[in-house]
Amino acid sequence: MSFDKTKITLPEMNRRSFLKSSAMLTMVGAASGSLLSRGAQAQPASKLTMSGSHWGVFRGRVDHGRLVEVIPWEHDPHPTPMLEGMMDSIYSPSRIKYPMVRRAWLEKGPGADPEGRGTGDFVRVSWDKAIDLVAGELTRVRKKYGSNGLFGGSYGWKSVGKFHNCRTLLRRMLKTTGGFVNSLGDYSTGAAQVILPHVVGSLEVYEQCTSWDVVRDNTKTLVFWGCNPVNTDQIGWLIADHGAFVGLEEVKKAGIRVICIDPIKTETCQYLNGEWLAPRPQTDVAMMLGIAHTLYAEKLHDEEFLKKYTVGFDKFLAYLIGKEDGTPKTAEWASKICGIDADIIKQLARDFAKNRTMIAAGWSIQRQHHGEQAHWMLVTLCSMLGQIGLPGGGFGFSYHYCSGGAPTATSPILGGITDGPAAPVTDLPAGCHPGSTESACQPKSNSIPVCRLVEALLHPGRTIKYNGSDIVLPEIHMVYWAGGNPFSHQQNRNEMVEAWKKLDTFVVHDFQWTASARHADIVLPVTTSYERNDIEQLGDYALSHIVPMKKLVEPMYEARSDFDIFSDICERLGKRDEYTDGMNEMDWIKSFYESARLESRAKGMEMPVFDTFWESEEALGFPVKEAQKQFVRYADFREDPLLNALGTPSGKIEIYSLNIEKMHYDDCPPHPTWMEPIERLDGPTTKYPLHIASNHPIYRLHSQLCGTKLREKYAIGGREPCWINPKDAEARGLKDGDIARAYNDRGQILVGIKVTDVIRPGVIRINEGGWYDPVNPREPNSLCRYGDVNNLTTSVSTSKLAQANCGQTAVVEIEKFTGTLPPVEVFDEPRKAG
Repeated sequence: MSFDKTKITLPEMNRRSFLKSSAMLTMVGAASGSLLSRGAQAQPASKLTMSGSHWGVFRGRVDHGRLVEVIPWEHDPHPTPMLEGMMDSIYSPSRIKYPMVRRAWLEKGPGADPEGRGTGDFVRVSWDKAIDLVAGELTRVRKKYGSNGLFGGSYGWKSVGKFHNCRTLLRRMLKTTGGFVNSLGDYSTGAAQVILPHVVGSLEVYEQCTSWDVVRDNTKTLVFWGCNPVNTDQIGWLIADHGAFVGLEEVKKAGIRVICIDPIKTETCQYLNGEWLAPRPQTDVAMMLGIAHTLYAEKLHDEEFLKKYTVGFDKFLAYLIGKEDGTPKTAEWASKICGIDADIIKQLARDFAKNRTMIAAGWSIQRQHHGEQAHWMLVTLCSMLGQIGLPGGGFGFSYHYCSGGAPTATSPILGGITDGPAAPVTDLPAGCHPGSTESACQPKSNSIPVCRLVEALLHPGRTIKYNGSDIVLPEIHMVYWAGGNPFSHQQNRNEMVEAWKKLDTFVVHDFQWTASARHADIVLPVTTSYERNDIEQLGDYALSHIVPMKKLVEPMYEARSDFDIFSDICERLGKRDEYTDGMNEMDWIKSFYESARLESRAKGMEMPVFDTFWESEEALGFPVKEAQKQFVRYADFREDPLLNALGTPSGKIEIYSLNIEKMHYDDCPPHPTWMEPIERLDGPTTKYPLHIASNHPIYRLHSQLCGTKLREKYAIGGREPCWINPKDAEARGLKDGDIARAYNDRGQILVGIKVTDVIRPGVIRINEGGWYDPVNPREPNSLCRYGDVNNLTTSVSTSKLAQANCGQTAVVEIEKFTGTLPPVEVFDEPRKAG
């Protein structure tokens, strides 16, 4: 297979070009061909200030009030090129400069001209006017519809920092002033985080994995199943520490056998020279069942482990061997579904059983129809192998997330601002009274699954199932979003556009004119994290340092922090003191630090006083104990399953769940099961011939940084790139650089073609997070000019159990675009704003 790493791979060449772009950086160790370069040494500068981001710790150099250079921290083992785009966020041409209100809403009132959302017809108002409008609308909606008429969004990756946490700050304001509808779960792990507590007693997807040191020393076969840490570990929910890259380098040096199961030959597979197996998308459960059947048929499964540490294997076995439904889940059966040769499936079973095997699973395999089954089946497969709790064996669900597997330091836990005490929902819609039996006055849920918001807008009053309970979808009239970008992460964009027309009011805080801001009624410009002070820890799992996030530049234009905006709204509603607790930005930051200092002292460590820390321009580091370097997930459970019982009803791994059995869901049986998704590549009911792998992008965090100059590194013809196999390209007359239209019954987008053999025939890769840019926002199913893949994905839920998203469920056709090419406009200010 030929592969041009200079064009696609992340680890070496793109990093080199990034470092060359900065005159103040010196690349170290690149000649070795290593994935890592050991940081970059900064040359002397007149003023360097430390801060942090999702992309790592850095120092910024400011000249005459303008940030002119971003320098990766010298102790970062693998600085990401995404830091280069961070600076451009501040000075983006799509920067929101002033408070803006949609003209029709301002002149005619809430709900006016809903078809006009997204057209860019905004009017500039003063901050006093904007605060009055928001406070007044909060009061109106609650008085007329009750608290359940208001949804508090702010779902998304926000910016790092313990104080300027826009999600928490928004919820704090909404709770302080009278209540709201909240969200349950997330888009990342919506299915897994609901099913896994039934199976292993915890969310698991966000838990620490067996350490990379243990993997290096003990694992013989390392399987990355839908898992690409070389790409996704560039970022962190907290400040990224990039510790996973150290672990990956050690894996490579140790010569561990690596198998990558993915429709795409990922950056991780390429770096580790892994064996690439490319099943059809959404067929992971069938492939796992074929491996499991071989383990049982060839007596390779660990009966003792299954008896001691699990419950329900006998009931699952009836399904596996076909006693339950008449269909044995043999390797041959699996091969017909997943497209991997039956002999290969059988050999995987033998190899996994013979060698110490760690399966690192990504989350993409559960972001699909019936996604709950994938992680459940993977735990079941690993239970049959019997290596859970052994050094270097079992499974890990966060090796690809925020450098899971990096050992945890002895640091204290840095607290942050909270959303305050729970606010009782005492207000009712107009005309209702306590005890009313009218349906319009019945209590509605004040929490809904996060990706069911569109369904709630389209079908208020509908009852949906969720994890054993019933939820009545509320009648929402106002949505408030601070941070996040719902017009990026929600599936089925055109359905969402129609749902948004049901709203009276949509309020957005942001610093760039994203599609969400363009579809808002009131837009409030907020500061970037580089225009304010904050504090954060380094590494979600490592927690190795406390980092001062110092303000680099003064706020641009009329941008204000979320905290200041919400404080003023609360003042209008008579709640300022309750919201602020009488403290300002630096008071809060100092309080978080001093609480951590007390905790650290209790551990026998002395942290410097806050002022010394803040003025030091250095991150405060903490040691790592050898025990943490040798951490093995589930070792305690394996040693004593009674004393260290899991959080399941049985205290064991539940291959068969009696709790789920009681729910009687037709789309989530009580044991792992293969179920046909509504559509898949070569599926029995599929209408279109190509399946989309909507992967995480290489040069941005979801939609963050899409509106920066980093786009120049990957856009093709100014559009989001579409990777396509040469066979599929030839069949459609497509070549590198062509602009094509990808379409299905849900939507249509323009993309730039990249022909490559690192993708399975029948699959195309269009990364999620591209900004939505319809040619005509008033036109149903309007062509998206830039390439937002969620125009094409389905909004159906994974199942009644989790009601999670199916972002990997989409089949399409693609054709060369031959019409007049419409210009991309979403990365500039709306033309009518003024």
